[in-house]
Amino acid sequence: MSSTTGAEVLTQGTGYGVVLGIGFVFAIIMMGLSTLQNRYTTYKISTSEEFNTASRSVKPGLIASGIVSAWTWAATLLQSSTVTYEYGLCAGYYYAAGATIQIFVMAILAVRVKQIAPYCHTFLEIVHARYGNTAHFMFATFGLVVNLIVSSMLLLGGSAVVNAFTGMNIYAANFLIPLGVCIYVILGGLRATFLCDYSHTLILMILIFYFFFWTYTKADLIGGFEGMYSLLQQASIERPVTGNQDGSYLTLKSNYGLTFMIIQITGGFGTVMLDQARYLLPQKGYWQRAIASEAKTAVRAYLMGGIAWFAVPLTFSSIMGLAAVALANNPSFPYPGGLTAAEIDAGLAAPAGVVALLGSGGAAAMLILLFMAVTSAASSEMIATSSILTFDLYQIHFNPDASPESLIRVSHIMVAVWALVMSCVASLWIGIGVSLNWLFLFSGTLFTGAVGPVIFSVVWRQQTKEAAISGALGGVVVGIIAWLTVAKTYYGELTIATTGLMYPNLAGNLGACCSGAIISAVITLIKPDNEFDWSATKRINPRAREMDRKKATLPDSVSGSGSDSPVEKEKQESAMVDVASAKDDITIDVPAEEYAELQKSLKVATWASLTLIFIVLFLIPIPMFLSHYVFSLNFFRGWIIICVMWLFVAAGITSILPLWESRAAIKDIFSGMVRDIFGGKARKGAIASSNVA
Repeated sequence: MSSTTGAEVLTQGTGYGVVLGIGFVFAIIMMGLSTLQNRYTTYKISTSEEFNTASRSVKPGLIASGIVSAWTWAATLLQSSTVTYEYGLCAGYYYAAGATIQIFVMAILAVRVKQIAPYCHTFLEIVHARYGNTAHFMFATFGLVVNLIVSSMLLLGGSAVVNAFTGMNIYAANFLIPLGVCIYVILGGLRATFLCDYSHTLILMILIFYFFFWTYTKADLIGGFEGMYSLLQQASIERPVTGNQDGSYLTLKSNYGLTFMIIQITGGFGTVMLDQARYLLPQKGYWQRAIASEAKTAVRAYLMGGIAWFAVPLTFSSIMGLAAVALANNPSFPYPGGLTAAEIDAGLAAPAGVVALLGSGGAAAMLILLFMAVTSAASSEMIATSSILTFDLYQIHFNPDASPESLIRVSHIMVAVWALVMSCVASLWIGIGVSLNWLFLFSGTLFTGAVGPVIFSVVWRQQTKEAAISGALGGVVVGIIAWLTVAKTYYGELTIATTGLMYPNLAGNLGACCSGAIISAVITLIKPDNEFDWSATKRINPRAREMDRKKATLPDSVSGSGSDSPVEKEKQESAMVDVASAKDDITIDVPAEEYAELQKSLKVATWASLTLIFIVLFLIPIPMFLSHYVFSLNFFRGWIIICVMWLFVAAGITSILPLWESRAAIKDIFSGMVRDIFGGKARKGAIASSNVA
């Protein structure tokens, strides 16, 4: 483990205060928000549908904010700055481009899931309905592996920064960071994660703006745009970047930068498609967010979320990543002579840049920023994993007739269990010497083989169980073989150092991702399933489907009296479903008007997503790469200004739009509180007057 004493500008007490204090503050806030939600709105967290899917009613602005928050891990801020420190300004763009296209693809898949399984809780329910127990267990394992790796990466990055800034014991940080998150997730369910995501994203935007304006308009060490440009030119002479045009930090012509983007694309597809938190398999909640939204909002939410998120790593790396490059030889830099390989692997470029520019005040702001990113993403991981363990394992395989109370109880238990598991695994990585950078580059090799079969499961009716299983497992085998073979061939030995380098991980990620899709497609084409018609997936979760039908036709019969608790109401609704199911097996056909709307949304999502992907992956970077262009001062200034303007757009989407969308609910809650406060006083006054009379 690298020494981090150079950046230790805060006390250990500050570290423990941030880790414990902020977590418990959010837990208290969630208690308050949950109380207000239960009292003044129709959404009750004591029902399993609300806890795990937010009653499928979250608006696009809040979902977009949640996507930005969930996709902004510690690695987003640390790794984007680290690769910028290594490969220059281009790496921040390549990081953002390589991890944004998956969100755009999710816009398409979100609509598709609404068509084929409108009432599922997790993607794995679709797998189970199509392929049965064996495939379900296998993909559940992939999903949990993804969740586990991402969860532990969150803690690896967060604990490294806390340790670097405060000297707090890194193992203690691993176990204490999830504690407060676990509490507020249990208190509030999925809607709680959306609301906390919003607050986290708001703080994230404020602090990034603070860092930008300080660095480029205030910091004497930088000297504005002209000073930064001169310092980067000097760094290109003193520490030229291998594979970059003229060794410059100011070009998109970077061989290693482009290689990193390819790894980012393949690995990113794994962490999104196999992550229930994102949407398909279990992780930070992308599938979860698709399921939690109404069909008509899913496309807008994911497109806005992708556009907004792109600005976060792009802008942040252009601030702190470049600041670390520019000030590496400055006496104020906390690591004399620049970062060592171990310090780079630990993700300490951004923390070093912050300390050099802003000292202890900047370190405190960065600590809060990283803690927001870690806890927000961790909350999504917990609720997503809880959904898998509760609905895909407990309910399907152990207790199909589970009551609403037991589902809530199991969900709570699984959240707590996952908090402990992710802490233990993160500590294990540290103990054996695996860094954040190593895990980030390698992780795709382990699970991207399942990406192709997962997407085919949603869009290709003819894919068979054998094709899905063979593709996923074959992809893993091919990826690992390619990873180890290239490491041995190029570097002559297999060690943590050689297996963590760029080319072995490029081979592993590409091999796993491509072979998984190819194997599955070939097997399906040889012997396709021509009988499947999606009716099995449309029957997923009959309770929720029949509840909606009953509410639409007999709204008063479900709501009942105001004295019924939410759980009692859910019991009554479930009982109604069972009776209806026994009589007519529930109609599964989608109404013609709704189907037409979904088809329209699917076309819009497809064209919009493909257009945006073409722009960010090809139209902008490839001409600049092939031209070998090195930025002039004016071009550099324009690039940075566009970055921060993009961040303003992102802030509008994630911070202002959710408030506007929720204005009616905010008004209802405020009015209800006023009635309770002043109405109660008026009633007490009337009672007192009558007693006197």
